[in-house]
Amino acid sequence: MRKYLIILFAVMVFSCGENKKQEAVDVLSLSWEDIEQQANGKTVTMMMWTGDSKINAYINSFVKPKIKNTYGINLEIIGGQGGNIVQILMTELQASASKSDVDMMWINGETFYQLRQINALFGPWTDKLPNSKYIDFENPFIGMDFQQPIEGFELPWGNVQMAIVYDSAKVENPPMNREDLLNFVKANPGIFTFDNQFTGLTFLKALLIDIAGGGEVLQGDFDEEKYNLYSQKLWAYINQLKPYLWRKGQVFPESVAQMHQLFASGELWFTMSNNDAEVDSKTAEGLFSETSRAYVPDFGTIQNSHYLGITKLSGQKAASMVVANFMVSPEAQLEKMNPVIWGDGTVLNMEALPKDMKAKFQNLPSRTKAPQRSEILHKAHLELAPMYMIKLAEDFRKKIINP
Repeated sequence: MRKYLIILFAVMVFSCGENKKQEAVDVLSLSWEDIEQQANGKTVTMMMWTGDSKINAYINSFVKPKIKNTYGINLEIIGGQGGNIVQILMTELQASASKSDVDMMWINGETFYQLRQINALFGPWTDKLPNSKYIDFENPFIGMDFQQPIEGFELPWGNVQMAIVYDSAKVENPPMNREDLLNFVKANPGIFTFDNQFTGLTFLKALLIDIAGGGEVLQGDFDEEKYNLYSQKLWAYINQLKPYLWRKGQVFPESVAQMHQLFASGELWFTMSNNDAEVDSKTAEGLFSETSRAYVPDFGTIQNSHYLGITKLSGQKAASMVVANFMVSPEAQLEKMNPVIWGDGTVLNMEALPKDMKAKFQNLPSRTKAPQRSEILHKAHLELAPMYMIKLAEDFRKKIINP
């Protein structure tokens, strides 16, 4: 139902967006030097997920001071993601607000799709950024977001592949396929689960792809007939797992952060991460034990990217563009990729970088708890069209959580 309301609302507000077109043209007609001058002294409000201490530290201790000292911009962070962002921007558009409370945000996939539907994003703007020349737009895991061309309405920021994390002191041979997983949880009930939010849904997508016979089967636009066929088999499999999951599958963690805490306390033997390198940063942080390891099952996992968007009603478009340009600079991407700092994969094309900067990326500390990206790339699946995740979220609640 929410999907149809968003589409109806998009028709209603489209004409309102036309009133902002001249302002967008004015910003985009400026030289980059003029954009930086206009940005000086401004405050940019960025909405992002704030559930990870390492990510928060990267933003607060590295990005904010650099932005302030170099460009005179104050970067303020407010918590929010996904549906929160869509609801806030939809409400503002509905109220014919002249300016948004949010200037830029961390988004991808489903949220990008919904924001495009209601015409809430500023763009196209990414070609204006000097550092966009380094971004690997030709990489389908970066240049496409959930099968959608980004068309300059969001800027690639980081690239990750989902991994399963386990305690090697308790698990000698982690399950590598669906049959292995079912047998494992039957023999070890209560120590495996997945959350009911983005990470858990991404895990379900990997299972759906496996059941369908491979990623190519579900590529392209959403296919309801295929979804109904393969999701029926998916829910049958999840119902086989359910009695042996944490708390007998009667409840599911509300976030991946909660899963991490349950794993850290030993209540779970497994957790999950959309970032294949996160196990190293969480171990360095002291949250995960030294025996924690990450792996990708034989059926593969989703690799995707996350992005930065600017709101159509932002009063600080120039300053937001300057912030975004810094966040994809080789300097900022290098810091972010360090597994001890965040471990977030870069969206930059190494061949486009100056030799000295390329060498710095090559000399980053190696992962010790997770496989190298090159070792799991052959198991990476492209993201599915947004409606697959929307339908999985709806049906997971109807068929598994509240049958």
